[in-house]
Amino acid sequence: MAPKRFALRARVSTDNPGAVRPVLERMFPAQSVRAGETPDELRVEAEMEGASARELNRGLLSELRRAEKRTRLRAEWTCDGITERFFDYVPKGQPRV
Repeated sequence: MAPKRFALRARVSTDNPGAVRPVLERMFPAQSVRAGETPDELRVEAEMEGASARELNRGLLSELRRAEKRTRLRAEWTCDGITERFFDYVPKGQPRV
């Protein structure tokens, strides 16, 4: 099965933004990563290819937690008009059209 292209909108909260930001900038174009509303938050708007939103979310959070264990991820993954929301590894609600 060919990978799908997902649009990502995410808020990353962490105790150590200095450790997490380089991981995000390695995974996404630097302009996709910006400061959040608080000093311990980063925002990401980017695209990724993968088999499913769940797999992409798991991979992203695992990478972030390798850099800083106490990192939280609130993410929305959209593909083909369907949005899936996650808090850390847990899906939140039903996919929305």
